[in-house]
Amino acid sequence: MSIDDLRPRIDWGKYQTLTLDRRDGGVLLVTIAEPDGFPAPTLTRRHTEISHVWRDFADDPELRVAVITGRGDKFWTVEGTDGIEEMLENPGSYANTVNLIREGLANVHGIVNCDKPIVSAINGEAMGSGLAVALLADVSVAATDARLIDGHLLQGIAAGDHSVMIWPLLCGMAKAKYHLLASEDLTGEVAERIGLVSAAVPAGDVLDTALGIAHRMAAGPQHALRWTKRSLNHWLRTATPAFEASLGFEALSFFGPDLVEALKAQIENRSPEFATPLPW
Repeated sequence: MSIDDLRPRIDWGKYQTLTLDRRDGGVLLVTIAEPDGFPAPTLTRRHTEISHVWRDFADDPELRVAVITGRGDKFWTVEGTDGIEEMLENPGSYANTVNLIREGLANVHGIVNCDKPIVSAINGEAMGSGLAVALLADVSVAATDARLIDGHLLQGIAAGDHSVMIWPLLCGMAKAKYHLLASEDLTGEVAERIGLVSAAVPAGDVLDTALGIAHRMAAGPQHALRWTKRSLNHWLRTATPAFEASLGFEALSFFGPDLVEALKAQIENRSPEFATPLPW
């Protein structure tokens, strides 16, 4: 029996919301589908697929580096009111909350613990789980006019899918607190200036720049590359308790009234009025 006999058989055809393009030199280009017109189940599937693709990428012996980008002028957005009525009917669903935690853990730990490099090409608006992928990538290239939005607090929920782990390391605690606690989104240009992304370039150059970086890494010494990434990511692993606490608080937020108010405000096209009485 050889090591190849023990490798998992990867079904790349199972992905419906991600387009996978194998490039020369062992580079995998992952393109996130646009959410326009997607029904809520498809958006849910996109969330699930992004949390599983990194394991398949890590297990494929022919692949060396991944580049992830969005289609058109969006990286990852959540648009419209699909699924909001359903959430309003049962915002504190225990089963949904458990699934949120499971997939949040899979997405973040999948990127951090994947020894192969991942490059993000942030071609436009990025939020939610997509923002987590964009900023947890080993190298992040953003369009200067891209919008990076961590809107958790605007939805009445704690920021829990990545930011507590990575933002203070990238841009410092003062900037992290400002943008997260004040829900202040920022452009790719500003994100580069404060250190939140690796580079900001004109929108038309984002993907080519990211692919160029990926091909350069794919041509390098693979064991040394992966061991260096693994060593660097111990900084992120030290923040795992903070990340998992934040994910738990985000999950708890789904059982409170602030999320309901935020969802109603979105349907009614108004600003939410949070007035939760504090028991402590």
